[in-house]
Amino acid sequence: MPKRTEKEKKLVERAFKYMPGGSLGNVMMEQEEAFIIARGKGSRVWDVSGNEYIDYMLGSGPQFLGHAHPEVVAAVKEALDTGLTFFHTNEACIKMAEEIVNAVPCAEQVRFTTSGSDADFQALRIARAFRRRDKVLKFEGGYHGTSDHLWVSITHKDNLEFPFAAIPESAGIPKAVTDLTLVAPYNDLETTTAIIEKHHDELAAIIVEPVQRIIPPVPGFLEGLREITAHYKIPLIFDEVVTGFRMAYGGAQEHFNITPDMATYGKVIGGGMPLAAVVGSEEIMSVCNSFKTEKSDFVSMVGTLSGNPLAVIAGLATLKILKQPGTYEKVKATGRKLMTALEDAFRQVGIPAQASGMETCFDVYFIDHPVKTYRDALRADTGMLGKYKTAMRKHGILKNSHKLYPSLCHTDEDVEQSIAIFKKVAEELKG
Repeated sequence: MPKRTEKEKKLVERAFKYMPGGSLGNVMMEQEEAFIIARGKGSRVWDVSGNEYIDYMLGSGPQFLGHAHPEVVAAVKEALDTGLTFFHTNEACIKMAEEIVNAVPCAEQVRFTTSGSDADFQALRIARAFRRRDKVLKFEGGYHGTSDHLWVSITHKDNLEFPFAAIPESAGIPKAVTDLTLVAPYNDLETTTAIIEKHHDELAAIIVEPVQRIIPPVPGFLEGLREITAHYKIPLIFDEVVTGFRMAYGGAQEHFNITPDMATYGKVIGGGMPLAAVVGSEEIMSVCNSFKTEKSDFVSMVGTLSGNPLAVIAGLATLKILKQPGTYEKVKATGRKLMTALEDAFRQVGIPAQASGMETCFDVYFIDHPVKTYRDALRADTGMLGKYKTAMRKHGILKNSHKLYPSLCHTDEDVEQSIAIFKKVAEELKG
């Protein structure tokens, strides 16, 4: 493992003393393996001991341009003198709302919040108010943040018959809430359609990641989901917190040419600062407008830092760069090269592996056939996955637990160095 200075060891000790598990809760590591990030620049981060990593985590996706991008930093610095936050509508958030509406097919109106979790939670509340129903449907293995209704049925290993009541991912989630969430199989249109047909009059909304974690939709799945939800007038919510402004400027809606009723955004739109959004048609979003809605149907969305001008300005500076010609072609070319190299590295040493996902967000499953469903993924070798994650970090690649985010900041040098590391890791795991 990378060497640790006494300074970093002491910081780790303090972290474990003052924070549960010594972390923010996002990345949990044993104390002897834990390290502290000191700074980032472009595609690289350094820990307190000075160890350097090629960063494919990028703050879990928000830093699409890389760390401390000069144009984003300059925009935020300029804005600092005008005030940090107002709680009131400001010019920057109006510009951002307009930019999102112009980019996103389903967006006619926008309401801001500060995290993807909150955006997904608020989207469900809006849908419930609009549809006047309580139950929602999500997909097995799909992640939509940590609210009680959605922090469910993501990692369970039970081979349950569909549909089933949601299984909590955390202590403290009331059963009364999980009973209102039905779970369907992603990429199984026949079963999902049967569930919707049986429960359509109970459902307030259906929420889906267009690309579920790193499992792409099979041909016809999203199209069929759009068709059946439209037939029964059930709001379809695309969780685009990951895919939004990453797969394409118009996100998964542009990429797949499918328009849901609502969508949620986060990560990229904040340029590395806390910003998220719920978008939808004016008709659906009208439940958030107290001038047009009866009190009994009104959804109050209040957040001290919602639409924070500094976060919005960082986001606008980021989107300005992403709109430049060739941006997404470059990122996708980088991603394709890395995906191919990662899969090939393991196959060349005889380890079954499948690169899965899209060029802009992917990882590998240790299995000998493509993964199309959550239950396919459960058959992959998790022991090998754990060794792989540890080895990647040891050799200088920082990544999410099961994701790499190729981004605009990754250079040809980064790619070649990464490919060399993939080969080292594969050789190491072979023995």
